[in-house]
Amino acid sequence: MGDASKDVLVYVETRAGALKKSAAEVVTAGRTLADQLGGRLTALVVGAGAEVAPLLARHGAERVLRVEGPAFKHYLLEAHRAAVLAAIEAAPARALLLAASVLGKELGASVAGRTGRALVADALDVVVDGGRLVARKPKYAGKALARVALSGAAVVSLRPNATPPRESAREAALEALAVSAPTARVTLKELVPAQAQRLELTESDIIVSGGRGLSGPEHWKLVTDLAAALGAAHGASRAVVDAGWRPHAEQVGQTGKTVSPKLYVACGISGAIQHLAGMSSSKVIVAVNKDADAPIFKVADYGIVGDVQQVLPMLTEAAKAFLH
Repeated sequence: MGDASKDVLVYVETRAGALKKSAAEVVTAGRTLADQLGGRLTALVVGAGAEVAPLLARHGAERVLRVEGPAFKHYLLEAHRAAVLAAIEAAPARALLLAASVLGKELGASVAGRTGRALVADALDVVVDGGRLVARKPKYAGKALARVALSGAAVVSLRPNATPPRESAREAALEALAVSAPTARVTLKELVPAQAQRLELTESDIIVSGGRGLSGPEHWKLVTDLAAALGAAHGASRAVVDAGWRPHAEQVGQTGKTVSPKLYVACGISGAIQHLAGMSSSKVIVAVNKDADAPIFKVADYGIVGDVQQVLPMLTEAAKAFLH
């Protein structure tokens, strides 16, 4: 047995029994941290089959704990928290890493509360500095980066798309972890998939978002057409969601989803601080707005001053010609 103070545990998310894109990112971050600590990396997967183990090992997991059973098929806080707590008992670790998804943020906070561990949510990364864990996370709507030093064991949720997946193949031991499902306060009667877009907003490498500058929901097809041409997900500003044009699931911003794609195209979005808080960590930002003084241009890498109803069809045709 190794020194648990040097080990890392990661919780990987699944959907319909398959690993989500964030799984490779979190395992990669866990491998990097375990190497810095000089310890082992254990991955916990709940509600998925044994076939996922080689994928986790490919990105650096040395041990894969698997929890199965009817109570764990779909995410419910009590059941998955019990699985994580059992994994912490089976594989004590200095750090527990999760994806900073809606699920990961809830689960991470609950586990931290139960175990008395420090919690850092929505971090960009976590490293070892001077013997302590140090996490970086955006503050003040992305205008600053805070370095949070953690002296003891910690729970850290990592922003999706912030860690490029990297292969670091290991021979991973697969172990079934027996967990007694607790009595749930909520019973899942039926799971009805939303009629959502093909790509998940927080995991997409390219996002096209629309704002009030589109003038009405009848023009939203301009956003979805460009998104389709780019192979992108589509998002919306808070003003659009509040107006009822688009569902809240598509909202990007402080009270919506936080995204970090490789390319973010803001169409008719003024760039209020609430929206910037959700997308300012994007690698490349392109803004289209008829107001040359719109705040969005202050964070944009490329800007087009023009009417979105005229510009977006041209961008869509150019994207189709170049990519197809």
